[in-house]
Amino acid sequence: MPIPAPRSVELIRHPASPTLGVVRRIDVEISTTADGALRLRYFVDGDVSRILVPPLAPSRPTDGLWQHTCFEAFIAGHASSAYCEFNFSPSTQWAFYGFTGYREGMAPLEHATPPSVAASITDDRIALEAIVPRETLLALPGDSTLRLGLAAVIERNDGGVSHWALAHPSERPDFHDPAGFVLEIDRSLPW
Repeated sequence: MPIPAPRSVELIRHPASPTLGVVRRIDVEISTTADGALRLRYFVDGDVSRILVPPLAPSRPTDGLWQHTCFEAFIAGHASSAYCEFNFSPSTQWAFYGFTGYREGMAPLEHATPPSVAASITDDRIALEAIVPRETLLALPGDSTLRLGLAAVIERNDGGVSHWALAHPSERPDFHDPAGFVLEIDRSLPW
């Protein structure tokens, strides 16, 4: 079966996040690999010299990535309150967490194969590719349809932070809000 073309979406800045002209736009390309893994490619276009980008580090699980420039994915079953949070840093560090409900029961997510995270940084673009292994997707709770929320935290050199996501259902930035998991994918990839 041929692999479908990537789907592209644009993240929007939360209205409470300052603009200051640092980021022009953030796009995410969603696709699958030949072996059925989920490929997420984040593209930040803007004045990268004004963004605090974490330095390259060994690719391994690391807590607290969301406190700095970081790219995130939230995945839940269609009818499940349980969900998973995936954090990917331009440093190539990553974190996977499982939740039993909205911000409840947080625990590191068990995984047989770590994700692949790679980043490329130029004067006007940060590109990050994260590949979530198919085994991880198949182990997520819920039925065959998964709901996906995509987000980014951008930390500026001056200490300010902006929050970007597919949807912002709350007055304050809250990537965990299940109303923000607005894309649907089929875990029986490819889709």
